[in-house]
Amino acid sequence: MGSLVAGNGGQEAQRRSLVESLIQPLSMSPAFLEVSATATAERAEALSRVSERLSASDVQRLRVAWSDLHGVTRCKTLFAGAAANAMNRGVAFVSTPLLKDTSDRTAVPVFDANAVAGLPQFANAPNLILLPDPQTFVELPWSPGTAWVLGDSFHADGSVCEADPRRILARQVARLLDAGYRLKCGLEVEFHVYRLADDSRHLDPRNAAWPGPAPDVEMLHPGYRLLSEESADASHRVLELIERTAIGLKLPLTSLEVEFGPSQFEAVFDVMDASAAADAMVLFRSAVRQVLARHGYLATFVCRPPFPSVMSSGWHLHQSLVDLGGCNVFKPSAQPAGARRAGLSAIGEAWLAGLLMHARGSCVLATPTVNGYARFRPNALAPTHISWGYDDRSSLFRIVGYGDDARIENRLGEPSANPYLYMASQIIGGLEGLENDLSLAASTALLEGTSLPRNLGEALEAFQRDDTVRAQLGISMCRIIAAAKASEWARFSASADSEEFDRREYFARF
Repeated sequence: MGSLVAGNGGQEAQRRSLVESLIQPLSMSPAFLEVSATATAERAEALSRVSERLSASDVQRLRVAWSDLHGVTRCKTLFAGAAANAMNRGVAFVSTPLLKDTSDRTAVPVFDANAVAGLPQFANAPNLILLPDPQTFVELPWSPGTAWVLGDSFHADGSVCEADPRRILARQVARLLDAGYRLKCGLEVEFHVYRLADDSRHLDPRNAAWPGPAPDVEMLHPGYRLLSEESADASHRVLELIERTAIGLKLPLTSLEVEFGPSQFEAVFDVMDASAAADAMVLFRSAVRQVLARHGYLATFVCRPPFPSVMSSGWHLHQSLVDLGGCNVFKPSAQPAGARRAGLSAIGEAWLAGLLMHARGSCVLATPTVNGYARFRPNALAPTHISWGYDDRSSLFRIVGYGDDARIENRLGEPSANPYLYMASQIIGGLEGLENDLSLAASTALLEGTSLPRNLGEALEAFQRDDTVRAQLGISMCRIIAAAKASEWARFSASADSEEFDRREYFARF
């Protein structure tokens, strides 16, 4: 494929022809018409840019990636012509990763007719088709010659895969757009980084298990010195690797900080549209783990690493609504009398009321692992009850910012959560608050003293009772979540050693 340079008539015609071919739907797949219908000039331009890069000799392979139920990226790596063809035709991949629990066991028995009665398109483990989104294309700075792109999944007959987490968020974003708003999100993510010890026992084939043993690690800093400059300087190598990676991927990283716990850090990102923020979270976590592993470190986004003295990691999701003109509609018309405190408009209060009403039902989406519930304890800068407050770090929803910066901080999430489902849950709850003009005062009075689920089992029960959240996620996704999380909870409940379960199930895998 030759270089496509505008200005020459023949080359421009070639470029137009290529772009037209790239946005053609698969003739065998009617649902690809959905993609074609949204093939705006922006998408067409992105496809053209991608085709140019794929034709360049320095791009040798393309990873077509997809985020599974747990927010972990799966990918297929394509070469040369296959990569260019995949941008138009998609690439086939087995459907079972969508059905995995956190140990990588397929939670839905796909060869059992009774088990898949409610999920017929997954019977007998057929292929899905990933259609790459050219606007997510990026070249990986740590892997020369490798490019990366996110894909959206379809069933082999061309029908939309309704249980794709990224598509679920896209549907909620579209609902919000129909109401005249966009959700803006800021990411504040805590995580741990350890130095890998010189110990290969976890790779000894005689120790192989499902899931396998985690490696031995050493701390980078001893902790309990929040924002310590000395700890930051002692960790400069890791922080520089993360910084360079984020810059190379054009992610809007604004700060990297030493958190309170041993070997714990925090990354903060500038505000983005919800879909872009979710994509950024997927790419950031995957990239950090890959880059640091190449340099002898283990980055983990598990909430509580399985050690005696650790601090839990949270994922605080800042959110505000803007109208189609870009104005923050959470901004109150007047500052609360006599106070220098945050405030919300009536729209913001209705949105918050909806979040409060569905906090329990959406907990399994924001804190989806057994491990994450150990964070909800008193005096731990984490919520224990459904509550809100002005600049109150003990509350579930913290109101912060002034005027145009007015926003809600959700402190429910753990850093390993699937970002598409976490953010979708915010739109589901918030939009119900707007559509039903929910009263913040009434919601607060109704929920006063209501505790958060104490464990994954309780969270799954609350999810099963929240008809609004379930209806918006769709039948397929609800059945998959129920199967995968029930499997995870049952295996934990049956485990003889909860710390070893955490170590094998989550620590080195997330």
